Amino acid sequence: MEVRIFDEALEEFIQSLEKQTIAKVLHTIELLETFGNRLTMPHSKKVAGGVFELRIRGSQEVRIFYAFHKNSAVLLHGFVKKSAKTPPREIRLAVQKLKALTTR
Repeated sequence: MEVRIFDEALEEFIQSLEKQTIAKVLHTIELLETFGNRLTMPHSKKVAGGVFELRIRGSQEVRIFYAFHKNSAVLLHGFVKKSAKTPPREIRLAVQKLKALTTR
């Protein structure tokens, strides 16, 4: 399955991470390419209507929200997770980007 990045901000976010974390992010993205919508825990989890999260564990806990659109997975938004619960603001940002994607 093709994996696309929604915007430059997400590319910059990924590049800003520690080198070891970048490697884990790229590995998890490869898993998404290989398994598509069959990718499940501990690597992927449904968050909100049509939005899923890639879960990258390590010294930096990273979450990258994505959605399926026109036979591809589109990476929408990422952040470094600092608390047990995902901040609602981060989910809202991902949902807004999904809406923008579907109205393009």
